[in-house]
Amino acid sequence: MNAIGWVEIPVSDMSRAVKFYNTLFEWNLNELKLGPLSMAIFPVKQGEQGAGGALVKNENYTPSTQGALVYFNTDDVSIPAGRVETAGGKLLRGKIQISPDFGYMALAIDTEGNRIAFHSRQ
Repeated sequence: MNAIGWVEIPVSDMSRAVKFYNTLFEWNLNELKLGPLSMAIFPVKQGEQGAGGALVKNENYTPSTQGALVYFNTDDVSIPAGRVETAGGKLLRGKIQISPDFGYMALAIDTEGNRIAFHSRQ
């Protein structure tokens, strides 16, 4: 089994965060209200590589640039990285090669103040 089973990214404004991630990845995330908790679950395909996750608004969660860094898999890092600033985020590092064996990455701050990254093989 994979080491990571689920990832939650804290948000302050769910509508703003959903719009940001939908713009980056051309997703259609929708907010789910679960009592005092709000979530927008990322697309997941059973049996595929990677872990599931969601945007989460909860009084006990605070967005941060400190702590864990979530890498989003993509076919080409430059596509979501190129959408970051028009979606309201901040691009910290554009596409760079990690190594020939590990591919490429880019680094950004989302609209909520979380540090996020993108990864691709090409």
